[in-house]
Amino acid sequence: MEALSVGAAPICLVNTLAVEPKPTGLQIIKGIRDEVRYAGLDSRIVITGSMEKNIPVAQTGVGVTVLGTATPRSLKIGRSRPGDVIAAIGLPHVGAEVKQGEKERRIADTRDVCTLLNLHTVHEIIPVGSQGILHEARTIARDSNLHFTSRRHLEFDICKSAGPATVALCACRQSCIDALSRLTEKPVTLIGTLN
Repeated sequence: MEALSVGAAPICLVNTLAVEPKPTGLQIIKGIRDEVRYAGLDSRIVITGSMEKNIPVAQTGVGVTVLGTATPRSLKIGRSRPGDVIAAIGLPHVGAEVKQGEKERRIADTRDVCTLLNLHTVHEIIPVGSQGILHEARTIARDSNLHFTSRRHLEFDICKSAGPATVALCACRQSCIDALSRLTEKPVTLIGTLN
């Protein structure tokens, strides 16, 4: 989600798996391929990496590195404008909440980020993880030399961890909010404004 969010096109996914090849390693690689398909990414993305073939393992460890290409024009960093609003797609979930949130379609995913990338009224996108919505909204503002003002009385805590990127923030024109709600099944919440 991070590579996509900044406007980079993934060309290679490198997995470093601290698991045996069969069955765990092959199942994880299948999951990576499934996610590439689900996001609608180019099926020619190279998927490479390694698994533990030399010693028996008793625990699971997974690392994934995404390599992508971008042009200065395609990058969505520091592109927010005064008067933009910050919208959250998805709700913050962490730990055991994640599985339930995913079942109930309350968690942003790679497909949502790809949808946002195709909207010309979306100026910037950032996935939200453990530092929470407020931190990432301020990051968007700082990168564009703007100030973030939060809405009052939101229905959830914008300082709460969003765990494994369960929320995607976008800076966009106010008129984009209705379109976002129509393009995703996930909750869309207006978080604040940039000035």
